[in-house]
Amino acid sequence: MIMKDSIVASIFDRRNLIKSAGLATLAIGVAGTASEAADSQSVTDEDILNFALNLEYLESEYYLRAATGQGLSSKNTKGVGTQGIVVGGSKVPFKDSNLEKLALEIGRDEEAHVNFLRSALGSAAVAEPEIDLQQSFTNLARLAKLVSEEDTFNPFENERDFLIGAYIFEDVGVTAFHGAAPLLTNKTYLAAAAGILGTEAYHAGAVRALMYQVLNIVYLGGAASKFGFFPDKLNGKIA
Repeated sequence: MIMKDSIVASIFDRRNLIKSAGLATLAIGVAGTASEAADSQSVTDEDILNFALNLEYLESEYYLRAATGQGLSSKNTKGVGTQGIVVGGSKVPFKDSNLEKLALEIGRDEEAHVNFLRSALGSAAVAEPEIDLQQSFTNLARLAKLVSEEDTFNPFENERDFLIGAYIFEDVGVTAFHGAAPLLTNKTYLAAAAGILGTEAYHAGAVRALMYQVLNIVYLGGAASKFGFFPDKLNGKIA
């Protein structure tokens, strides 16, 4: 059985490699993607929560498929905009039962976040867009120089690579909610965001910069990467 400490140590080593290879700077210099985001003056509370909902769809699909082999229920993915399909994702062959339980716990938390946001938004909730959990990870790993241009990267293949993918989403969720919360004016929506922020947030940063950074990360740099995890972009105004 693979010991958790050795797995985590390995992930920290590879995470440092990712950072040194420039993954943290992928969001820089992508003016095309940022220019398509809505101006903050015209963005409503519903727009902001729908932006967050798109990201919660992504996180939920990742963790649920890794833990159970199944994604979100179709009843929890319908809404405004074009409903897409999820490509990729499968149950990780966990050897550490504690890690498997943790993956399931996080997956259920993310699913609860989806339901919470959808409840707060009501009929204004956007549908789950098309999500790529397959080629996007390979593109990301190649950009970060984790694999060669000929190799592929599948975070669902083993525990170590699953944790690498989890670290990526951890940063996305935190920056999204920390950046969105100060922009909200409706107290009901603010309460919804704050409830999720309690489990997601641990970083601080500039509001608008963080919002655009999240887009650039999940799009893997924009059109050049065919919009990364969201091939048809997010649903809603902030896309």
